[in-house]
Amino acid sequence: EALSHLALWLVLGHLALVAWTFLGRRWLAATSVALLAGLMSAAPVQAADGRAALLDRFAVKARAADPAFSGFSAARGEALYRTRWAAGDQRTPSCATCHGDDPSQPGRNAKTGRPIGAVAVSADPKRFTDPDEVEKHFGRDCKSVLGRACTALERGDYVTFMAGR
Repeated sequence: EALSHLALWLVLGHLALVAWTFLGRRWLAATSVALLAGLMSAAPVQAADGRAALLDRFAVKARAADPAFSGFSAARGEALYRTRWAAGDQRTPSCATCHGDDPSQPGRNAKTGRPIGAVAVSADPKRFTDPDEVEKHFGRDCKSVLGRACTALERGDYVTFMAGR
């Protein structure tokens, strides 16, 4: 991801240099502002694309587990988030134990007391865009809260819920 951002900056810098060379300094300022605005508007789109790709992978797995799979549900995701599970760690009976009732606000790890960033996409647009990071958290947190690994359906429902928050 860092390399793609660096490449984008290099392209934008090259375009600005070309504009300055051929069109003069007035065009440099206008071009730079336009390019920076384009870059800033592209970041949320890239994050949404990463999240959509992640949800697509979960959908493939959910469909393989249940051919009747018809899509993810924010309502099921919210139920998963708020349900108190008896099979997991007693200190973390629900996702809301650490992330709080309002997932758009920061939380606190119930085991360590360490602060946790808000899990809702509205608070952190990069949430649920890095597949490795998502798998790491689901792998650890599902076992702690549910006492087992989350299914692809549960993961997709959870991400769908958080994407709407």
